[in-house]
Amino acid sequence: MLVFLKLGGSLITDKNKPHTPRREVINRLAAEIASARRQNPALQWVLGHGSGSFGHVEGKKYATRSGVRGHEQWLGFAQVWSAARSLNQIVIESLTQAGLPVIAFPPSCCIVASDARISTWEIGPLRSALANGLSPLVYGDVVFDTVRGGTILSTEDLFSHLAHLLKPDRILLAGSEQGVWADFPACTSLIEQITPATYRQMTGHIGDAIATDVTGGMAQKVKSMLDLVKSIPGLQVSIFSGEIPGLVFHALSGSTPGTLLHGEM
Repeated sequence: MLVFLKLGGSLITDKNKPHTPRREVINRLAAEIASARRQNPALQWVLGHGSGSFGHVEGKKYATRSGVRGHEQWLGFAQVWSAARSLNQIVIESLTQAGLPVIAFPPSCCIVASDARISTWEIGPLRSALANGLSPLVYGDVVFDTVRGGTILSTEDLFSHLAHLLKPDRILLAGSEQGVWADFPACTSLIEQITPATYRQMTGHIGDAIATDVTGGMAQKVKSMLDLVKSIPGLQVSIFSGEIPGLVFHALSGSTPGTLLHGEM
């Protein structure tokens, strides 16, 4: 079985304090992932993490996602790269100390985009890492772009591209929210399951609620994952909270916490 697991930026950093990792949380999550690996050594996974209060600060300042033109924006491009790399190193160290054979694949080094969509990514080395029992790690990062000059790709962008090539069985998105709320920001009604059909019915009622999620990206996250569910038979996606100790371990062990996205039964 192949699983993609993302540790959200709001989970592993303090979004209210620039460049502030939540080291205790990162270490706990690393321990849970390592425990899941010991329980099921045959399980393969691709790990990913967001940038949180690291890359997003500079990215917003220089509007890097929208494109890079001129000296000042290229300076910002480099600053986003540096911030994302700093957080990635912290995550790598924690995972390695937990005994996980993790190896990072920085997007800035191996991806070329076209208008913020991946156009070139040679994933042969990543396939080799999986084949040899290693845990590939990707993360939100800057990349060069043939249309925009440069841009930022999220972990969901990376997972979406990889999913079409590697065909994972499950995608686990661990963040700071318990799942997708039907009534954000009141957060009293959690949506347990979403399918392409039910999402079409929901959008008229809760589309605005999803769109105003604190991360600013829940709507796009749900839409992009549903696109994958529709195109990859049998794929299941769980959006859940990594704040609850043990939940990442249980998700890797087969449970479906939070909100489950899946195809029509």
